[in-house]
Parts: sequence; structure tokens; C-alpha cells
Amino acid sequence: MKKVFLFLMMSALFFSSCGEYNRVLKSTDYEYRYSYAKKYFNEKKYTKSAALLEDLYQNFRGTAYAEESLYLLAQSYYGQKDYQTASQYFETYYTMYGKGEYAELARFYSGYGLYLDSADPRLDQSMTYKAIEQMQLYLESYPQSERAAQAQEVMFELQEKLALKEMMAVRLYFNLGLYMGNNYESCVITAQNALKNYPYTKYREELMYYIVRAKYEVALVSLDEKLQGRYREVVDEYYNYVNAFPEGKYLRQVERYFNYASSRIQDSY
Repeated sequence: MKKVFLFLMMSALFFSSCGEYNRVLKSTDYEYRYSYAKKYFNEKKYTKSAALLEDLYQNFRGTAYAEESLYLLAQSYYGQKDYQTASQYFETYYTMYGKGEYAELARFYSGYGLYLDSADPRLDQSMTYKAIEQMQLYLESYPQSERAAQAQEVMFELQEKLALKEMMAVRLYFNLGLYMGNNYESCVITAQNALKNYPYTKYREELMYYIVRAKYEVALVSLDEKLQGRYREVVDEYYNYVNAFPEGKYLRQVERYFNYASSRIQDSY
């Protein structure tokens, strides 16, 4: 009996809640609907608050509720983890209310939501680039903010994700070797671009190692007229590596490539 009674009570509460929400949706009293939108937002019922605010923020333009309703709409989508939609509304907010009460928070969450939505490095990184852009704009606008350090950490983490994507491409090109073309050259170009774009990445040593190694492999398959130049490139890249990492974990391997290449240069005279 107790279970039946509990079930009936829960059912009554559920239908009562649905009835209330439907009544609010049908109301033509905007202030009444807005009070419920804020109530649902505070109760973390973000789907309901967003549904109400989508219509309300348009009708509130030019009124005292306009600014807050737009910000709450963005936060409602953020609470649902729909970060892309939330970011769009946060961006709309700080574009319309550049000096508004929630302008700093809107700029921050616009980027932070996209950071949370950033894809695995193996996938498309459009959101990662957008998140970096938004965080950079936030730091430029609020360099002394209490959230500035967090924004910088987020940017560094996102840049490391992009560096990892490049690192994965470098490894792939090297492993493909001479399959359907000279992938070693693509390996070198990708690694060099990664070092240029992300000079402080934790993958810096590995990127430099692959440049030495790939140039060595290129030299091994070069035509005679290009051979000496390619060996010299191996030697040059070896010095770049050891100057940056005199006790690097790839030192033994690059020394082997250096010794072979330098001995071949000497033998040419």
C-alpha cells in the first residue's frame, strides 16, 4: 500500500508540474512568464527556462528585462550543456551590451563553453579554434580579471590539443614513408609548421626529432645530385636538436643519423 500511495503522490506531483508549465507557456502575461522562467532557472530546470526565454527575450527588447533575459537564456543553454548555442547567445549579449552587467561573464563563458565542447584531437578542431579566439578576446578585454589566469590555462590546453593533432599527423606521415609518394617531406613540413605555431608545446622535442629522422630518410633515397645537400640538412637539423635538448631522450638516435650523414659528406671530397 505504501508503494501504491507513493506512486500516486509522485504521479499527482508530475501532472501538477506539467499543468503548471503548460499554463505558463500559454500565458500572454510576459512578466508572469518571466517570473517562472527565472524560477525554473534557479531550480536548474534549464530546458523549461530556455523554452520560455527564447520567446521572452525577443519581446523584452527595449525594456528593463531585455539584458537579463538574454543572459539567462545563454546560461540556460549552458546548463543543458548545449555549449555551441550558449556561446552564440553569450556572444549576442556582449555584442549588444558591451558594458552590461554580465558582459565579462558572457565573454568568458562564450569561450569556456566552446572549450568544454572541443573535440578529440583526431576530429575536426573548428570549436577549438573558436574557443581560443573567444578566450583571447576575453583576455584582451579583461586582462586583470580574476578569471584571466583560468582563461590563459584554457588557451594553453587548447593550443596543446592542436599541437597534438599536428604531432599525430607528423607520426602518420613518417609511418607512411614512401607509400604513394614521399611522405617524409610532408612529415618535415608539418613538424616545422607545428614548431612555428606552437613553439612552447610539450611535443617540441619529438617534433624536432622527427625532422632529423625524416630528413635522414629523405637523404637515403635522394638522387646523387641532391645527396650532399640532403646530408647537410641532416647535420643542420641534428645541431638544432642538440642545441635545444643537449640531454634529450632521442639523443642516441639523432647522433646515429648525424654520424652517418657527416661521414658521407666527408667521403664526397
